[in-house]
Amino acid sequence: MTSAAMHIARTGLDAQDMRMRVISNNLANVNTTGFKKDRAAFETLAYQTVTAPGAPSTAETKYATGLNLGTGVRVQGTAKIDTAGSMQTTGNSLDLALDGDGYFQVQLPGGQLGYTRAGNFSRSAEGLLVTSEGYQVQPGITVPQGASAITIGTDGTVSATVPGQTEPATLGQIQVASFPNSAGLKATGDNYLVETAASGAVNLGVAGQDGRGNVRQGMLEGSNVNVVEELVDMIETQRAYEVNSKMISASDDMLKYVNQNI
Repeated sequence: MTSAAMHIARTGLDAQDMRMRVISNNLANVNTTGFKKDRAAFETLAYQTVTAPGAPSTAETKYATGLNLGTGVRVQGTAKIDTAGSMQTTGNSLDLALDGDGYFQVQLPGGQLGYTRAGNFSRSAEGLLVTSEGYQVQPGITVPQGASAITIGTDGTVSATVPGQTEPATLGQIQVASFPNSAGLKATGDNYLVETAASGAVNLGVAGQDGRGNVRQGMLEGSNVNVVEELVDMIETQRAYEVNSKMISASDDMLKYVNQNI
């Protein structure tokens, strides 16, 4: 003898276990620069129709509601929550934050383009603006040897005082990437996202225009994870897991009673 209730409760255990994994990842990245927390979305599994609404109940009447039995739940997917993290002042001229929507574009190994909110950049031995892993910021910007007083405007324009010149020279402009559906970007680790068919094609533009955020020099965006909210979600998930576990035990006791007494 099998129990549908036991199977349904098992799907609940699987779903809550996956939600706990999402919460755990959020809490692990509470201090990760530019991290955007994830949220698990649930959906019901297929319903079993025993009696269809409107089906004849007698020769003269019809069922008003019918009988539909659910078969459980699953995690439909995870979505990035794009609320802004707190701005943290660092004083480093190459630390950048986006005050608003958008991403910095970076060239990953193999030529693939990645997108990130983490603007903790530095200068390579060749003078290129790169990430902490050494990946070049796109479009490429080269800071000449001996340049000083590096200034990055809110529109991403990079200027510096170059040896032999009295006036600051413009070195280039950091552009900001946007997407029709940023929730469709795929996370690859190391704070990078990549374009997918769901995200739509990247659209590069000037910071502060067409809904893109402004560039803030000498600042970094912190994680948008709220520890208190995540702990509340963790307790809620734990309680839901326990209830589903008790449902399996109750179903097992019912089956045991049937086997022993009927």
